[in-house]
Amino acid sequence: MNAAARLRVATAGDAAAIRAIYAPHVEHTAVSFETEAPGVEAMAARIERLLPTYPWLVALVDERVAGYAYASPHRERAAYRWSVETTAYVHADFYARGIGKRLYAALHAVLKAQKYVNAFGIITLPNAASVALHEACGFRRCATFLHAGYKSGAWHNVGWWQLQIAPPAPVPAEPVAFAKLDRATLARALGAN
Repeated sequence: MNAAARLRVATAGDAAAIRAIYAPHVEHTAVSFETEAPGVEAMAARIERLLPTYPWLVALVDERVAGYAYASPHRERAAYRWSVETTAYVHADFYARGIGKRLYAALHAVLKAQKYVNAFGIITLPNAASVALHEACGFRRCATFLHAGYKSGAWHNVGWWQLQIAPPAPVPAEPVAFAKLDRATLARALGAN
């Protein structure tokens, strides 16, 4: 783990830094199936829209956003509400420092406190770094969708990785909105002392 990185909840004020990390993946790779990088305002709106219900976390190194991770709905139908999709990106300047693993560990701790059961990582293939991160964090490959997206003049397969955050209960408790988590639970998940 990277002891120099400090984790905290993201805010709309982090949108420019988050966009700077994300935009190269949209503009120069097929890692994201978006074809145009969202602007700063659009990124801020995404954070503000999801944050009341789902966690968005950032890792800071010397007060610079070095990476981020967040959860979003897995699917829209009500029966899926105990599952989330998770995403993590790390700035190229901070690759191979354990920041992605640390973000995911904290994100999964928060999601467990929220009563979620499953997290899914959806990865455009090939992407050895993302596969390695997800598998190092306990995800297991559960599906591959062939020719799922067309970007940059080529068809791309998409793999789905699944992490069971908590055992599925016969009658599960309703997920807790992120905004309703108590500070102590959140501090423990983020590694605060």
